[in-house]
Amino acid sequence: MCFVLRENRGMMNRILITGGKIVDGTGNPWFFGDLLIEDDRIAAIAPAGSIEPLSVDEVIDASGHAVSPGFIDIQSHSIGAFMADTRSLSKITQGVTTEIMGEAWTPSPFGGRIATPIPAGARSRIGVSFDAWLEEAREWSRFGDWLTKLEEIGVSVNFGSYIGGSTVREYGRGHDMGPSSPEEIETMREVVAQSMEDGSFGLATALIYPPGAYADTDELVALCEVVADYRGVHITHVRSEEARLVPALEEAIEIARRSGVSTEIYHLKAAGKSNWEKMAPAIETIERARAEGIDISADMYPYDAGGTGMLTMLPPWAEEGGKVFERLRDPAERAKIAEAVRSATDLESVDWANFGNVAGPENVLIAGPSHPDNRKYAGRWLSDIAAERGTDWVDAVIDILATEGHNVSAIYRMMSEENLVTQLQQPWMKVSTDAAGLDPEVAKLQGFSHPRAYGTYTRVLGHFVRDLKALPLEDAVRKMSGAVAARLGLFDRGVLRPGQLADVVIFDPETVADVATYLDPHHLSVGVRDVWVNGGRVLRDGAHTSEKPGRRVDGPGRVRQAS
Repeated sequence: MCFVLRENRGMMNRILITGGKIVDGTGNPWFFGDLLIEDDRIAAIAPAGSIEPLSVDEVIDASGHAVSPGFIDIQSHSIGAFMADTRSLSKITQGVTTEIMGEAWTPSPFGGRIATPIPAGARSRIGVSFDAWLEEAREWSRFGDWLTKLEEIGVSVNFGSYIGGSTVREYGRGHDMGPSSPEEIETMREVVAQSMEDGSFGLATALIYPPGAYADTDELVALCEVVADYRGVHITHVRSEEARLVPALEEAIEIARRSGVSTEIYHLKAAGKSNWEKMAPAIETIERARAEGIDISADMYPYDAGGTGMLTMLPPWAEEGGKVFERLRDPAERAKIAEAVRSATDLESVDWANFGNVAGPENVLIAGPSHPDNRKYAGRWLSDIAAERGTDWVDAVIDILATEGHNVSAIYRMMSEENLVTQLQQPWMKVSTDAAGLDPEVAKLQGFSHPRAYGTYTRVLGHFVRDLKALPLEDAVRKMSGAVAARLGLFDRGVLRPGQLADVVIFDPETVADVATYLDPHHLSVGVRDVWVNGGRVLRDGAHTSEKPGRRVDGPGRVRQAS
């Protein structure tokens, strides 16, 4: 059969991609085929050579390459990055075409007991003036207001968000510890309902970071009942990824069971060598819940190190009231905090993240200090910094944080590659970055970043698929595209199929690779050649075109309200 295109439909833009291996995002085996883009949609997919290039504006030869759907990052941290640069360079060059944000924090809605819509830590990481953004963000009284702002300024990728769980908690209760009152919970439920109607995909909790960490199970159930009513998802960084990993997963499952909410586990991991053996029972716990009929799945990044702020090395109560830096500068409070960290060596009994003791100071890389006295520590291991200062690592951490006055980022080597392989092989696993989209030329001026910002998807395709043969190419692509779209309810993108929006990637399976490392992170990936977002070319022969064809994507609540 031969598809002949003769009709000239006005100004319609037609692009024919031919000669490549079609990896369609469903997990089905690849096949040689032609793919036709008409404006923002996939118009046809057919056997190789069967679409005649008549009335086609451009023919793209994809010989020797794979043609796949754009990758969907379900855990993006590009909120602050988009305030400086909406090209999302490090994501586009991995093949990412959609970013979903919202873990813990969103800049809207601003109101209730929230002190500032853009915390100091978020401002310090980007290195641009946030004065104009702060002024405008104080007017964002609804969740959807900042997404509308992104629509106005233009973004290279599609974008959407969950509402941050800490934002909801702070709106209703500030930074106070302890259980919330019925009135406070009702305020939070109203915020969640409004966010769902504005397009939130659900509630994104991060239960090791205050103030979200202060929410108890009953409070989370009450909020997730609202999410479930709108057919959204509770996506969660569980309370522990260390010694208490299995109980933390069991809490997430209890919340799902009691509220009826669908559940996604952010960046599943077993952190700390003594906890590596807990991955098997963690997987079994998820499998049992799924067998029971609970809709729970997970995502991950393919690295043996996590990345988060240095405050995770301190007990959560130190942040009560939002006064952690005042406490660190007060001698009596500082001594109390330091003693709590030094005594937290029985990892099985500690009820907070405790990353300094879990990883060990020799495995903690200080990434993003900005104070002139501390910049020399960027890209250095905490154990070496402490030795140079003539202190133990606990005092070094407190000194740096007290001087900075914001939550300095760090990288924690804590996981095993054997577990990474096992996790990637689970049918319900997806891939995510847990990172922002960065321009390496700008980001390197701000210090070190986790390499996952530059190489998550290319590392899966190169290291785990091609080199280790840990999973088939087709399944890896499904875990990056179709499976994520299904979890989000984005049924108009995520797979290659006629009628779908044209988020399309061409990459070379033989050369695709991550280049960024922990000690030399600011390098874009290689092997991704061309990328289209909604039919607009954003990457041509490996170079960003600066086009911004991205669109806002919304959760089921907004779709329901509009229908």
